[in-house]
Amino acid sequence: MEIDRRLFLAGLGGAAAVAALDHEARAEAIEDYMAEQLDASAESGDPDDGPDDGPDDGKDKFPTVADLAAEIETRDYRRGAGAVFVGDRGNVKRLQPMPAQPTLLDYYKLRFTAVNHVLQSANRAMKTGMTEEIIFACLVHDVSQTMIRVDHGWFGAQLFEPYVSEKVAFAIRYHQALRFFPDHSVGYQYPDLYKRMFGEDYEPPPHIRAAYKFVKDHKWYMEPRLVTVNDLYAFDPNVKVTIDPFIDIIGRQFKQPKEGLGNDNSPSAHMWRAMALPDSPL
Repeated sequence: MEIDRRLFLAGLGGAAAVAALDHEARAEAIEDYMAEQLDASAESGDPDDGPDDGPDDGKDKFPTVADLAAEIETRDYRRGAGAVFVGDRGNVKRLQPMPAQPTLLDYYKLRFTAVNHVLQSANRAMKTGMTEEIIFACLVHDVSQTMIRVDHGWFGAQLFEPYVSEKVAFAIRYHQALRFFPDHSVGYQYPDLYKRMFGEDYEPPPHIRAAYKFVKDHKWYMEPRLVTVNDLYAFDPNVKVTIDPFIDIIGRQFKQPKEGLGNDNSPSAHMWRAMALPDSPL
């Protein structure tokens, strides 16, 4: 993806403001800008005709865990907060109200963030011949980050458990842990994006290591592993994916409550309401 340097600098307050940022803050700003451009491109139907990100050329300078820890007090937000609850370098926007009986498709349209990312992941899973359960798991694996980023695999599994098969919930829950551990037999490498986000010397916490130890010997290991394989860690503005190819799969894999998500008194109904009503003070 090509970056319009003039617009990028202007959005951050000019060249002087950017010069005052350290390398991690600049990296986060660039990633935010790329995500915004991808969303805008998807909405307008006008793909960026610049070159896609190529393989790592070995010139990247990744931060350490200590570098990232030093950044905490320079931000006015917590990195683990879900995108619907925080502003994107500014104030939040007024949200459209949800229908009285909201469906999963309504959440894709009106609340979920990172939609282009999960659509591209599901599209890749479909093109590589994955099962419907894997395709659906890819389609929803990161949408819980709308609400919260930290431990989003566990939050995502709880969010969907009342409405999906046990195997799909397993894939959603444990893809988070498997992301940190390469599996060369299926072509999964540790992503450079994580070296930027967590630090090049990052060690996963004990609960992640324990989850990996549990899953790697489980009969369903390949379900979450194939989610990581079909996950995408770079933006491709030239790939345009809509929800349409997945509607039938959603109908077969997701048990839509007749009362509407958030109204059915399921164990995760409150989580759906939290996304539907993020401006509620209590």
